[in-house]
Order: sequence, then structure tokens, then C-alpha cells
Amino acid sequence: MRALGIDVGERRIGLAISDRSRTLARPLTTLIVSGAGDAVARVAGEVERLAAEEDGLEVVVVGVPMKLDGSPTENTSRVEAFMQALRERTRVSIQREDERLTSREAESRLAIGEPDWRRRFLRTDNFAPDHQRRCGRAAGKSG
Repeated sequence: MRALGIDVGERRIGLAISDRSRTLARPLTTLIVSGAGDAVARVAGEVERLAAEEDGLEVVVVGVPMKLDGSPTENTSRVEAFMQALRERTRVSIQREDERLTSREAESRLAIGEPDWRRRFLRTDNFAPDHQRRCGRAAGKSG
């Protein structure tokens, strides 16, 4: 069964889905949300939709922002509250993944092909290596 990787932002939620073997993942969509309740409702709807498909959905992996030293950031509690609310709305297993340095990695990879930082900024939310990595780690694979 597949894994769904989630990157939770205040206004955008990035989703990536793995293949059945959880070897490969691809960006699925970016949801534009109006608040915490809207975010949970829309992601829960996607989780249920994906779980009902033939390939199913075994796990949802949510990136939790952390400082380099492992301490929480100003966004950690918001993402943890999102995870708890999502657990209450779905039967699919919800796991957390430390997302230290994933935004920096995405920026670095984009810089290779796009030297203009303004254009990179517009593309960063649509770049999903962190989602893909989460999907693979949920299966015990590195990505």
C-alpha cells in the first residue's frame, strides 16, 4: 500500500504520494487553505479518497518542523495540533517525520537549475523532495 507525505504550512499544504512499493513518490497537489480547520478537513478528505482507491493508503507521514538542535520551532505545536486533529478524522496511521533542513535542501536543488532567487521562491512550495523522502522513510527506505 501507498504512503502520503504531507508538508503543513499556514496557507499551503503540500501532498506527495508514493507508489505501491513505496520506492518512488511524486508530488500530488498543493492545497491552499484558509485556516487550521479547513486544512484538516481538506487533508482528511484526500486521505479518505486515497484510502478508498485500489492501491489504498497505509500511512500518512507529516513533516514536523524542528530546529537544528532538535528543539521545537514556532510552528511545531501548530503542526502537532494538525496531526492530532487528522488522527481524529481518519483511521489511517499518522506518523511524524523530523523535517530539519528539508527546505534548505529543496532550495539548494532548485538553485542548480534556476539562479534567480525570486523564481526559485515561487517554485519552492511545488518542489517535493521532502514529501518524497517522507513516503520512502515510512516504508523503512531512505530517499
